[in-house]
Amino acid sequence: MRELLKLKKYLVQYKFHFLFGVLALIVIDLLQLIIPRILKWAVDDLATGIADLSNLGFYFFLIILIAIGIAIGRFFWRYLIIGSSRRIERSLRTDLYEHLLTLDFSYYDQQKTGDLMAHAVNDVNAVRMALGFGFIILIDVFILGVAALGMMVNISLRLTLYALIPFPIIAIISTKFGGLIHHLFEKVQECFAVLTERVRENISGMRVIKVFVQEQGEIQKFDKLSHEYVKKNLSLVRAWGMFFPSIIFLAALGQVIVLWLGGKYVIFGQISIGSFVAFIAYLQILVWPMIAIGWAINIFQRGAASQGRLNKIFEKRPNIVSGNKVIERVKGAITFKDITFTYHSKDTPALKNISLSIAPKEFIGVTGPIASGKTCFVNLILRLYEPQKGQILVDGQDIKDLTIESLRRNIAYVPQDTFLFSDTIKENIIFGTSDVNQEEIEHIARVAQIYDEIMQLPNKFDTRIGERGVTLSGGQKQRIALARALLLKRPILILDDAVSSVDAETELKILESIKHEMKNRTSIVISHRVFVLKDATRIIVFDNGEVVEQGTHEELLAKAGVYRDIFRIQQIEMKLDGT
Repeated sequence: MRELLKLKKYLVQYKFHFLFGVLALIVIDLLQLIIPRILKWAVDDLATGIADLSNLGFYFFLIILIAIGIAIGRFFWRYLIIGSSRRIERSLRTDLYEHLLTLDFSYYDQQKTGDLMAHAVNDVNAVRMALGFGFIILIDVFILGVAALGMMVNISLRLTLYALIPFPIIAIISTKFGGLIHHLFEKVQECFAVLTERVRENISGMRVIKVFVQEQGEIQKFDKLSHEYVKKNLSLVRAWGMFFPSIIFLAALGQVIVLWLGGKYVIFGQISIGSFVAFIAYLQILVWPMIAIGWAINIFQRGAASQGRLNKIFEKRPNIVSGNKVIERVKGAITFKDITFTYHSKDTPALKNISLSIAPKEFIGVTGPIASGKTCFVNLILRLYEPQKGQILVDGQDIKDLTIESLRRNIAYVPQDTFLFSDTIKENIIFGTSDVNQEEIEHIARVAQIYDEIMQLPNKFDTRIGERGVTLSGGQKQRIALARALLLKRPILILDDAVSSVDAETELKILESIKHEMKNRTSIVISHRVFVLKDATRIIVFDNGEVVEQGTHEELLAKAGVYRDIFRIQQIEMKLDGT
């Protein structure tokens, strides 16, 4: 249960809600304990023959009033305690989401989306149950149990001791099953995360599954995972199924003992009939705490298991720590000093001893073979990853000293893996901007060579696109993402194969169109089509994580190097394609 101690800050925030909720719960429990006492009076009056209609009517209305009081009290404790657990659920889920946004790209390289979805849904819900119903049951068990026990002792100590014979066995069973339930619930949650990830992956890759005619294969894989999930749940149900009836049986055993011995006491006149009826009623009240112990343990074990999983996420800290210096609009000078970077899962460096300088407003072209380090190069500028060696400067300032927010607010970036939100085209273009009018949006769409295609859509800029822009072609998605970056008007522009999904001719048109937008910015354009970089101030060629060449288009063609080889191969491909 130590895991749940991490929720202290939330409980303190709603301490008065819980306090008044507990008070309402205590009042209800005490009112419930009065009803058996009234029954005792009524039965004793009937047994002694002193009862009349007025007496019975008084007892009747007294029970009705108590029932009304119980109903009102139940509304308040449900509103205060259950309501607070819902508010804590909201705060916990929000804090989890905010924390996930602080973590580095390297964390998401290792985590599956399905796992994180399971944490945000199932685990948070289990914690809410522990703080809501679990907390209520715990208080209920203690108040009702202790008070009912006190009432029973007041009637007959000896009979009470006999009734409590099953309690030690109940305590042992609760302890043993509690740990088992905790372990099994963790396994269920882990299996649920795997199942969720499989569903997410299959829905995202539905086109690939259908094209490769793998529906049956994926159904079989899903069915196997689903069976495993059911199997884990059945193991939990079996444990819970054995636990709950065991508690009920032991509680019933206590009632049998009381019925047998209590009946004897009544026959021999040791207690009155009314006292015996009241004792049975109190024992029935005591049965609920005996049963609820198991329920409470189950809920708290589930909540503790889930909070333990959440704690592991909250304990994760970003490796990239923001600096303290806020930088306003930069000029755009970028310097790499002896940079070496290796991805956490790799042994070979992605970048090795990179040293180069980029002047403000310079147009830099970047090319090279696949996996040569081009994308890694620009990711380091954005501090999406941290180099193990070396220093990166922007306007002469180490980016480690700058706040991450102010650094990234100076950079417009279009990654090669384009992402669009399931929203309108307009909302996707203006994402990250404010106070922009329709004319500016249309102008930037024309610059990105996407305006005419948008105007052909049913609702033009207000057309809603599917998840991740599934209703658009790859080239259309890239050009919308390009428009989004250009609209930001930031001093550093990075395009990472940003229009690779369009044909070579269209790519040339796009780059020609955005030259005016690039004029007053430091621009870094990565492209595997080297001929589109011929107008760059300087072209940097990467190979095996190193800068092997750099210079203008003409200078690199004059060398017998990687760039000339790539250029000649692409020339041949273009001739064969007829372009």
